[in-house]
Amino acid sequence: MSVSVIAPGMLSSFQDRGRMGSQHLGVPVGGAMDDRAHRLANLLAGNSEDEATLEITLTGPKLRFDAPCCVAISGADLSPSLNRQAIPANRPIIVRAGDLLEFGQRKSGARAYLAFHGGIDLWRVLGSASTHLPGQFGGYHGRALKKGDQLTLRTALSEQGLETLATNLWNVTIYLPATLGLTSRSTIRALRGEHSRLFMAQSIRQFFGADFHISPHSNRMGYRLEGDRLALTKPQQLLSEATSFGTVQVPADGNPIILMADRQTTGGYPKIAHVATVDLPLLAQCMPGETLSFTEIELASAQLLDSQREEAFGRLHQALASLRDLFKPYQEQNHGQP
Repeated sequence: MSVSVIAPGMLSSFQDRGRMGSQHLGVPVGGAMDDRAHRLANLLAGNSEDEATLEITLTGPKLRFDAPCCVAISGADLSPSLNRQAIPANRPIIVRAGDLLEFGQRKSGARAYLAFHGGIDLWRVLGSASTHLPGQFGGYHGRALKKGDQLTLRTALSEQGLETLATNLWNVTIYLPATLGLTSRSTIRALRGEHSRLFMAQSIRQFFGADFHISPHSNRMGYRLEGDRLALTKPQQLLSEATSFGTVQVPADGNPIILMADRQTTGGYPKIAHVATVDLPLLAQCMPGETLSFTEIELASAQLLDSQREEAFGRLHQALASLRDLFKPYQEQNHGQP
C-alpha cells in the first residue's frame, strides 16, 4: 500500500502542527506554515487535525497510487488533477489503484496541503512527524520528497464497495464557515511588540503604514522584508529571548524579518511587532516579490478572532462526524514502516 513519487515538485515536505515543548532544547517548533489549510485538509480526509500532511510549495508533485485511498487538498490553488481531470479543493476525493495525482499552474497562494486518509508512515521525533529541513530529521527521512520515493499508506481502503464510498462522500454536504476561509488581501494585522518603545515614533508609523516587499531571501525560517528602514531611538544590546511564529524582528540594517514556522528558538533583535495568529495563514500564502503592509490590532481583538476561528474548527469537526463514519467499513490497516 504505497504512493510512488514520479516527480517531487519544488519543495514538498510532510508537516504536522509542530514539535511543541522542545524549544528549551534548541529544537524549533516547525510544522505547517498554513496551519488553517493543514487542519482543513485533514478534517476533510477524515483524519485528526494533527495528522501530517504534505506541504506543497508553488510547484506540486506527481504521485501514483498503488492502492485505493482518500485525499483532500486545501490552501493554495495549484490546479490539482486526477488522471488529467481537474479535482476540487476542500473535498474528500477517492483515489483508485493506478491513479495519477498531479498539480499544474499556480492560480493563487503559495502552499497547498495534501492529506491522506489514515496518514503516511513517517519518522516521528520528539512527538512530531514534521520535517525539519535544516536539521534533516522528522517526516520522510528528514528531507523534501525526491523522484522515486515510496510513501507507505498507514490505512488503505478496500476495493470492495469503493464506488459506493465515493458516491457517499461526494454527496456529503460540506459547509466551511467564513472564518475558516482565506480572504485574499495584502494587509496583515499585527500587535505592537514589547520592544516597540525602543523605536523612533516615525519608524512605528512607517511600519504600520508603509508597504514592504517580501525579499527573494525568504523561506520557512523567516520572511525578509524590504522597504523603509526602521530605526531605534539609540543603539541597544538586548538579551536573547524565546521566539514565536509571527514575531517581527528588526536587525541592525533596519529591514524587518517575520519569523516563520522553522524559526530559530531564540533571538536578540528588537521585536517591533507580532503578527496576529489569525493572519499567519494569510502570511504563509504570500510569496517572494509580493507586497504587504501592516495594520495595528489590539490584543483583545486578536484574541477574539483567534477564539472565533477555534470555535469554527470545533463546529466543523463535529459536523464531519458522519463523514468519518463512512470510512470505517472500508479501512485496511498497514503496519509497515517507512
